[in-house]
Amino acid sequence: MNRKLFGTDGIRGTANLEPMTAATALRVGMAAGRQFTRGDRRHRVVMGKDTRLSGYMLEPALAAGFVSVGMHVIMVGPMPTPAVAMLTRSLRADLGVMISASHNPFGDNGIKLFGPDGYKLSDEAEAEIERRIESDMSTDLAVPAKLGRAQRLDDAQGRYPEYVKQTFPRGLRLDGLKIVIDCAHGAAYKVAPTVLWELGADIIPIGVTPDGFNINNDCGSTHPQAMQQAVVTHGADIGIALDGDADRVLISDEHGQLVDGDQIMGVVASHLAARDKLQGGGVVATVMSNMGLERYLHGIGLNLQRTQVGDCYVVEHMRKHGYNVGGEQSGHIILSDYTTTGDGLIAALQVLAVIIESGKSASQVCRVFQTLPQLLKNVSFTGHVPLDAESIKKAITAGEKRLGAAGRLLIRKSGTEPLIRVMAEGEDEAVIGEVVADICDAIKRYSA
Repeated sequence: MNRKLFGTDGIRGTANLEPMTAATALRVGMAAGRQFTRGDRRHRVVMGKDTRLSGYMLEPALAAGFVSVGMHVIMVGPMPTPAVAMLTRSLRADLGVMISASHNPFGDNGIKLFGPDGYKLSDEAEAEIERRIESDMSTDLAVPAKLGRAQRLDDAQGRYPEYVKQTFPRGLRLDGLKIVIDCAHGAAYKVAPTVLWELGADIIPIGVTPDGFNINNDCGSTHPQAMQQAVVTHGADIGIALDGDADRVLISDEHGQLVDGDQIMGVVASHLAARDKLQGGGVVATVMSNMGLERYLHGIGLNLQRTQVGDCYVVEHMRKHGYNVGGEQSGHIILSDYTTTGDGLIAALQVLAVIIESGKSASQVCRVFQTLPQLLKNVSFTGHVPLDAESIKKAITAGEKRLGAAGRLLIRKSGTEPLIRVMAEGEDEAVIGEVVADICDAIKRYSA
């Protein structure tokens, strides 16, 4: 069954337009609740959200759906996506829900679902939930005596930081480090600064005053320039930028130079490999990761396995083949020794641990390979743009010929936004720019 609601990271769209309406959220709660109800015992769901205004609409709608089919709802308020995954397992819940559109602007929102094991749902499970949503669910409603309850978990803000701190190597401290932490006015605006400060760092927090509208607005991992500038301005040792739900991270060295997810994976994997703690013999990444990472890993005897874009596919491959490091260039870093999904704060702590143990600066530690020239551009579209249209295919074929055997070309529709992403990689930066521009023009002409 093809999924209509679910994309590569749950359900996502513009708030108060389908499918991000209260009515659809109610049905999602009912359908997911029934999907994860097994037996006569009381079932429960953990539900978190980021700081978007529309969360106040979707949270009660989802809760009503769950309660109506007999599920208890534990609401934890604004918390990072990985915190919801952790709490789902910790509280032995049957389901976890995160209300967030991650790195998207405030006007969007989304619904991410986690199974009782803390992992995102499979495509098959999401398809089954969609089938239930489209069906008559009146017979799924609980009788009055079996309705669920909704309650707030008051100590949620304390449980996750304590868990995160336990992933930092015992005996190490962040004393003496000045760290800029940009929380994107998002879900980690309280917990991330708290963790870093309690581990001893001198912190400069930015993006920590959410108002419902400013999440990801010129801040966070999708707009890291504010973090990079703050590092230089304050003479910080390192900068950390999270996205709206804190499952992504990008880093800045002490010079304000950006460190992306590929470099972070390289740092962590080589550090673990040197201590015989890397599983799977390498790293799992996506087709978007730079060839420089692949060459670096091969040079130190490790492999790089690539999946389609989406951290859920990275996690799936990691679980199937026994890897403990994976992620995306965009900053989704999955360290399965600690977490079931991308966790920006935990990934940042592992990089900080390498810096402290080595006694070197962030610029010396975090740039482990030379990236190949790579360019990614997004083309907005409405309606349907067939990428196999003759004019677009012609531009792609010409681009592949110009890039040659050493280059790569990737054109795909985003799974979370109405965008077509065009990425080229190769040895010649000028050629890459021309190839991407030609393909983007062909797509724009077709969609105009």
